[in-house]
Amino acid sequence: MNTNIEETKRQYEYIDKLKSIVKDKSKKIGRELTYNVTTFGCQMNARDSEKLRGILNTIGYIESEDENADFVIYNTCTVRENANNKVYGRLGVLYSYKKKNPNMIIALCGCMMQEDVVIQKIKESYNFVDLIFGTHNIFKFPELLYNVIDSNDQIIDIWEDTTQIVEKLPTSRKYSFKSGINIMFGCNNFCSYCIVPYVRGRERSRKPEEIIEEIKTLSEDGVKEIMLLGQNVNSYGKGLDEDINFAKLLSEINDIDSIKRIRFMTSHPKDLSDELIDVMASSDKICDHLHLPLQSGSTEILSKMNRHYTKEDYLSLVDRIRAKITDIALTTDIIVGFPGETEEDFEETLDVVRKVGFDSAFTFIYSKRTGTPAASMENQISDDVIKDRFDRLLELVQKMGRERYDRRVGKTYDVLVENVNEKDASLLSGRMSNNAIVHFPGDEKLIGEIVNVSIKECKGFYYIGEMYE
Repeated sequence: MNTNIEETKRQYEYIDKLKSIVKDKSKKIGRELTYNVTTFGCQMNARDSEKLRGILNTIGYIESEDENADFVIYNTCTVRENANNKVYGRLGVLYSYKKKNPNMIIALCGCMMQEDVVIQKIKESYNFVDLIFGTHNIFKFPELLYNVIDSNDQIIDIWEDTTQIVEKLPTSRKYSFKSGINIMFGCNNFCSYCIVPYVRGRERSRKPEEIIEEIKTLSEDGVKEIMLLGQNVNSYGKGLDEDINFAKLLSEINDIDSIKRIRFMTSHPKDLSDELIDVMASSDKICDHLHLPLQSGSTEILSKMNRHYTKEDYLSLVDRIRAKITDIALTTDIIVGFPGETEEDFEETLDVVRKVGFDSAFTFIYSKRTGTPAASMENQISDDVIKDRFDRLLELVQKMGRERYDRRVGKTYDVLVENVNEKDASLLSGRMSNNAIVHFPGDEKLIGEIVNVSIKECKGFYYIGEMYE
């Protein structure tokens, strides 16, 4: 038997044991046990949290929006220093809850837990945390939770790496009509500023037949839109026995009739092929949105970042994409203040922003991450210089983004209705193919449906529209 199938079966055995434990505990205290999952970081973490919630729902816990619950888990991110500090700050609040509820279980998982210095700090300063595990063994969550309850001891289970991919455990999706799908894990790029390869491990692609099977199962459950997830989806397929790459995988998924929309993230510019552009252009299901991290417009800084493309490469790629997909929305990530960045380097970044005209950009101040090559580089940039550049970049990004958004007023687009507007119950909120949000009058029965909406007004970075019959 396949070892991954055996492992899935094994975890379901622990799920069954936990069902009995939770049932008995609930009966003893006279109420249902509650849980809270807090997610930090990326879409892959969000997908992992759906698995955590699915398992907790299956064993009998009831989800609560309040962190003062019987079981609390933080699914952590460590891309930036402030993400770590947020977790430490909130652990202090959990400790006050636990003193009042000694049966409370506190767990930490995710990327932050893959750092030795973090584990040491938790042992020394936060020894009330009951369960700690990392990114590679999230599938062992039922077993680890059982061991915590059974032993009443702190459990720390961190793997340095793994080749295992264990899926088919319970999940609890936020939306019934759309879902994320993990197609690969890890990263081989080793950008000099990034800690992800050290905490997520080497690239591992799922077999295409397993991905297709999961998507078909989701479609039978009413899912219309899927988001293919990976640290670098463009390198999907490397290391597999099958003759498969990301473009070919997209083509196979495109043939699944009941799936109406296909999204993916994140793409590395160095691996985005002309074959992929052609597949995107020929499909009416692949959304007209591409997140294409730039990081810097300076070829010299890109080299120091170990990004493996130049400014000219990036601009040429954008030209090829827009030649085939004219109305595509391009979004990006940009880092300000990378070590050694001069004013001339920064001006190169502004130049790319002007030439590309991104719909939006996630702009970040460089965060030194211990253990990465950039952390020990000379010429670290002063805070006042970084702030000045960050403010100038943000102003330009917003200006260019508004111009891109304004161009769509007066046109009609397909919109996937996601929810009733949180501020105005007479409006529905939905997402266009290009990932923009639009609010419009409508009946909540339309949630989960794709409707035609005429764009009437641009409100900065969202639209007001009306359904078009």
